[in-house]
Amino acid sequence: MRHPQLNEHGELRHLLTIEGLPRDIVTHVLDTASSFLEVSDRKVKKVPLLRGKSVFNLFFENSTRTRTTFEIAATRLSADVVNLDVRTSSASKGESLLDTIDNLAAMHADVFVVRHAQSGAPYMIAQHVGPGLHVINAGDGRHAHPTQGLLDMYTIRHFKKDFTNLTVAVVGDVLHSRVARSDIHALTTLGVPEVRVIAPLTLLPPGLEQMGVRTFTDMRAGLKDVDVVIMLRLQNERMRGALLPSAQEYFKHYGLTAEKLALAKPDAIVMHPGPMNRGVEIDSAVADGAQSVILEQVTFGIAVRMAVMSILAGNR
Repeated sequence: MRHPQLNEHGELRHLLTIEGLPRDIVTHVLDTASSFLEVSDRKVKKVPLLRGKSVFNLFFENSTRTRTTFEIAATRLSADVVNLDVRTSSASKGESLLDTIDNLAAMHADVFVVRHAQSGAPYMIAQHVGPGLHVINAGDGRHAHPTQGLLDMYTIRHFKKDFTNLTVAVVGDVLHSRVARSDIHALTTLGVPEVRVIAPLTLLPPGLEQMGVRTFTDMRAGLKDVDVVIMLRLQNERMRGALLPSAQEYFKHYGLTAEKLALAKPDAIVMHPGPMNRGVEIDSAVADGAQSVILEQVTFGIAVRMAVMSILAGNR
């Protein structure tokens, strides 16, 4: 059965998830992103690849980095960008999601960038739209955040070069994290030999072992000799019930401090998809320290999102 985000030629038509994507497509996105990095250093930061195309940012959840970098990426590709304010749109009057999509498609949209609280919403939109439209998942519920996963892989490749000799630890609220899922699928697709997940038992989803992931509830044991540390925030908005005793207790056991980071390799890098909760999952001394590449992730995100949009628009 053909992957739902690929066309009949095996090319990306939509980007909905990293799960199931062939390694060559993931690598193609990373390679294409490299070619866009230098655009940011130009006096005129534009290329004409999406001239005449319209990109609609449909964010049904709050966002700073993702929405802004998608807008910058589309603008640098010379697209016309429309940011829908859901709070003042007809969705607030009861208009259904697909009716909203149909009306925007009638305005000659070419690309929909969708963030939604419900897992599967971008899939539903992708199945609904006509053949000339492309859908990019900018985060759906607890399911996936593929462009974040791709920019995280770009960051790792930039600093570590080769995926096939790395140990990578994903730390924190994995149960509710769409970023963790996308990162794990991307890491395993790219051949990382050891992917670790570190979290309290209440924040560990089932099935990680079947994905080839090692799980740890002791952060110090899990960080031993790792090359990359990906920290996650506590997703309080998705939690139901008391899964943790307190933020202070969580920081004591699972917050990344300089002392705990010293257990990783000396040249280990520290990543975080944002927004950060300083003093909860990460100490400021680490977030702003020499091993942190958190701001570089944001910069690389523009190039990666340019790559995704240009590839989708250029495929048959």
